[in-house]
Amino acid sequence: MIKTMLAAAALSTMLVSSTGAWNDILNSVWGPKGNDTGGIIPWSQENEQNSFQIAADQCGRWNKYPVATSIHRMPGDYISYKCVWTPPVTPARHRKG
Repeated sequence: MIKTMLAAAALSTMLVSSTGAWNDILNSVWGPKGNDTGGIIPWSQENEQNSFQIAADQCGRWNKYPVATSIHRMPGDYISYKCVWTPPVTPARHRKG
């Protein structure tokens, strides 16, 4: 009886400690996350090349436009963006006239 209780206690301790690890894994960002106000994309060279399309798809769900707010070019960091109602104005590089 005592051996059964000790085994049950050990098993419950392992389950509780592994639950925290699972929460860390499940609640971390493995892919793009966002909503109607903006979002983040985990940085990688490939994600940086596709970041505008990823952000445009996310913001487009609410008929908004993406604007990049920061890019941290380090593994483990993020590309962040916000969603705005009006299309962003790009500066004219070469003006005639």
